Amino acid sequence: MKPRRFAKVEGKLPGPKAQAVVKKTAKYVSPSISRFYPLAIESAHGSLVKDVDGNQFIDFAAGIAVLSTGSTHPKVVQAIKSQAEKFVHFSYTDFYYENLVELSERLVSLVPGSFQKMVYYGNSGAEAIEAAMKLTRNYTKRPLFLSHSGAFHGRTMGALSLTASKPIQRKGAIPLIPEVVHFPFPYCYRCPWKQTFPECDYYCVDYFKEQYLEKFVPVDEVASYFFEPIQGEGGYVPAPPEYFKKMEFLRKEGVLFVSDEIQTGVGRTGKFLGVEHFGIVPDVVALAKGIASGLPLSAIVAKAELMESWKPGQHASTFGANPVAVEAGLATLDVIKSEHLMENAKKLGVKAKKRFLEMKEKYEIVGDVRGMGLFVGVEIVKSKATKARGDAEAKQIIDYCFNHGLLVIIAGRNTLRFIPPLNITEDVMDEGLDILEEGIAAVNSTTTKA
Repeated sequence: MKPRRFAKVEGKLPGPKAQAVVKKTAKYVSPSISRFYPLAIESAHGSLVKDVDGNQFIDFAAGIAVLSTGSTHPKVVQAIKSQAEKFVHFSYTDFYYENLVELSERLVSLVPGSFQKMVYYGNSGAEAIEAAMKLTRNYTKRPLFLSHSGAFHGRTMGALSLTASKPIQRKGAIPLIPEVVHFPFPYCYRCPWKQTFPECDYYCVDYFKEQYLEKFVPVDEVASYFFEPIQGEGGYVPAPPEYFKKMEFLRKEGVLFVSDEIQTGVGRTGKFLGVEHFGIVPDVVALAKGIASGLPLSAIVAKAELMESWKPGQHASTFGANPVAVEAGLATLDVIKSEHLMENAKKLGVKAKKRFLEMKEKYEIVGDVRGMGLFVGVEIVKSKATKARGDAEAKQIIDYCFNHGLLVIIAGRNTLRFIPPLNITEDVMDEGLDILEEGIAAVNSTTTKA
């Protein structure tokens, strides 16, 4: 075990104060919330987190890809304080404020596309998806939506209708919004068609055409195709490089493309949007999570002609574009630009991925490594030969990490997700990777012996 500079854990976790928080939470807070381990946070700065018992952790979770500029970045905090002293709320649904225009101008300039764009604001990723569903159906006057198996687009009833990540997320909520057609995502490591990339020559696209469009989906009744460039809750699974280009035949049929950038956006993959790695320009982009460094804010950025199909009062959000959250969003974009955080995500992402690939060579339980920038998935298996999912092993690894001062969480059933703040420093990242490798090595040893 290498000496620690940043991770500092004393005694058994959770400590006594954390235990008390966990106990009271169970009494008063909905049990629908699931958690990976009993972390009770007292404070957080940059990529370091302290719990209520004084233990310090390295952050590889970033509030589920929310803390793009790290925790409590001074410029973001100052922006929040300054706006809070002016006015906290006045509802952009009824009135105007200047900072909202500035943020809109900047988002329009950052989102790809040579066409005119407009922005709609909400509070959360699910709200952004709901708005995109409503907008694309309104514009096209078509009833159907396309989405992938493995997709996660949110848990509210409309967004949940697109989601197909885990049955528990839908349990008790059915029936959902009708007319969503799910079809397989090209998960190359676990190809649904038992093909091998690139020899498959994108059989996934042919399959979709032959088994869906030629059999039961009238394409001229499809409003929009929702996709994540890299599936998030589905296991941090990127589409193969040319996949979305090959799916663009749908656009000739009038189908709108909606890129869900709620996890992959705001610089996390080394570009502002994840879809920029795939060479297409969507009609609508959904943003949330990292857009305001922890304050609730979401947006859809869409072609102006789509947005102008809405009439006043047709859609709105009381707390969307809250002025304090908007200032946090502006400060976030300032920090990402001035501190070169997209470049940092790209550079450190290359180093981290190289380290993960080395682990894949060394350990039987590391089945696959995938992703871009500071958005990387490490799939844990029982053995490379069988690819049997290592659900229990992945849980053992994150428990080891937690008990040794590293916060890392799981995507899907058995994939470790590496999503630290975009401004994590190399020395902090390296120490976190050391702890993660120790956890993998320990579980690998136990698994292979068994």
